[in-house]
Formats: sequence, structure tokens, C-alpha cells
Amino acid sequence: MTGHTVRLQTLGKVTSCRSDQSLLDAYLRENVWLPHGCTQGTCGSCKLKVLDGEVDHGDAPAFTLTPEEREQGITLACQATPRSDLLVEPLAEVSDDGVVRHPLRDLTGSVVVLEDIARDTRRVVVELTEAMPFNAGQYAELRVPGTGVWRQYSMANPPSETHRLEFHVRRTPGGVATDGWVFASLAVGDAVDVRGPLGVFGISRPQEEPAILIAGGTGLAPMKSMVLHALAEGLVPELYLYHGGRTEADLYDGDLFRALDAEHPHFHYRPCLSEQQWDGASGMVTDVVLEDFATCKGMSAYLCGPPAMVEAAGKVLKRRRMAPRLVFKEEFTDAADLAAAGGPLATAS
Repeated sequence: MTGHTVRLQTLGKVTSCRSDQSLLDAYLRENVWLPHGCTQGTCGSCKLKVLDGEVDHGDAPAFTLTPEEREQGITLACQATPRSDLLVEPLAEVSDDGVVRHPLRDLTGSVVVLEDIARDTRRVVVELTEAMPFNAGQYAELRVPGTGVWRQYSMANPPSETHRLEFHVRRTPGGVATDGWVFASLAVGDAVDVRGPLGVFGISRPQEEPAILIAGGTGLAPMKSMVLHALAEGLVPELYLYHGGRTEADLYDGDLFRALDAEHPHFHYRPCLSEQQWDGASGMVTDVVLEDFATCKGMSAYLCGPPAMVEAAGKVLKRRRMAPRLVFKEEFTDAADLAAAGGPLATAS
């Protein structure tokens, strides 16, 4: 396969990129960090300006990369492949934020745990043949056997566990990875191809601000990794975890979080149900947060779950005067939603 040279203008970093390889993939494998989020062409955080050379935009959707942007030489690093040697520059600022980065790698492992933990939700634990260092909050991609399709799932285990990765998978009706694999034929002992780590969401270093973590459904997965890591390393002075579901059948790992709540005075667990009255908090998780805090000024937040929940949580925190720069988001979107929007299909479903 033909290779091309790609140079980052500001950083002066040069790498070789195959004609069938995305620019983002090439740099991450060299452990050169570029701004990115979803790696599926939907968030737009990996946009580059092509200063010299030509790229193939691949499956970049028009709602993320407009025709006008393409004419201006802008591309998505996660979708673009080189047609020639390139000189590029990220649109987002690339700076040293003190976070240790880990190179993207291809690994193999086998399933050692497969269990139902909530309604239409399974825990999948994969034992890798070699370690995959990652940061709390990051995700990996799993290859669906026989399809060539990759799906994204956040690690739920802390980064101290590099050989044993835990994923929380929610069933999507008709989903290639869920109905067609995880909830159908996947069994303990099966081999799994893994690619990671990816993403920039999470808590990786000490912070002065108390943090509110708001999760919807399996958005709890990266939050679990972050909570375990933050408590073990003393990274956050005060930590509030909110997990929203419709009924008790949608909640899971509550015993673990209640035990952590009892053990750590600065950790607070608050599960919420929107369609069931119980002895805990009732209502939309965002409404519960709104009621619990008169102000969120001087605090930070991490939001993960369905796009509607993430958007609503952002509005609630803005009403409570949280600085937008301290609100960090990760949206979980399934393949059916992206297909309807004209986006790529390689998502968690």
C-alpha cells in the first residue's frame, strides 16, 4: 500500500500515512496527540487545514464537514486519507496539558466475563494478551466478527488494570454489534479484536474544582473508570456521581457506588429514576441536579450519555453558573441515529 509523508506545521511532527489509513490513525499510532473525540466524523473536533497536498475526505458527513469547508481545504483527520504528501495544521489548539498520552494499538483478547447487569445491558470483560495503557474515560473499538465493522465502547475499569478491560454494552434493536453479536452469539472464551485507546474525555490529573459526573444509561461506563481512578489517586476534592434511568431495571453497579459513598466522605452517589417512584431521587437526572445545587460556580462537570441528556445537562449547569470551559462532554449515539442523519455507521450499536 502506498505511503505518504504528513507534516504538522506548528509541531513539526512528521509521520508516514498509508493511502488507506486516516491521518488521525497514523499520528495516534506514533503517539502524537491530535485533538479528537468520536473518531467517527460526527463531532468535528479533529478538523485539520490542509496547507499543501490533497486528501480523500472519505465518509465525512456534510453536517460535520460542509462543502464550503472542503473548498477551504478543511478536512476531518479521522476520515481523511492522503492522496499525496501533506502539510496540515489542526484548527483546534494543540498544547501540552500535562496529560500522559498512550499510542493507538491493535490488540487481541478473549472474553472472560459476560453477564446481564441491567435491562438490555451486558457487562463484557476482555482479558488482553498484552497490556493496553489508557486514561480514565477513554474508549476502545471492538471488531464485530465477520463484518469488518468496529464499534466503540468506553472502558469501565480503572487505568490501573491494563490487561483486563470492562465494557458496558446496551442493546440496540437490530444493531450489528448488539443483536447481531454481543446479545446473540458472543460467549465466554471467544476471541476479540481490540483497537485503542481513543478519546480525550475523562479525569487524568489532579484538579482543584469539585466535580459533578452525570451519566445516562451506559454513560456510566467511563464514569466508573473515572470515579475509581480519582478516588484511588486523590484527584478531585469532592465528587458527585448522578446516574439516570427510567426504572430500577436500568440501574446497575449501585452496590459498588454505595460502598464507595460510605467509604469516602468526599464521594456522593445519586441514582435517579424518571419513570418510577422509589426511595431514591425521582425525575429526570438533570432536574435532580438542578434541585440539588443552588450554584455550580467554581465546579466542573463531566457528562456522558444520550445526546438529549448531555444537552439538557449542559443547559442546567449553565443556569447554575458553571463555567462552560469546565464542562466536558461525551455523547453516546447509536448507528441508527447516525444513519438517519447521514453519518457513518461505525458507532456503538
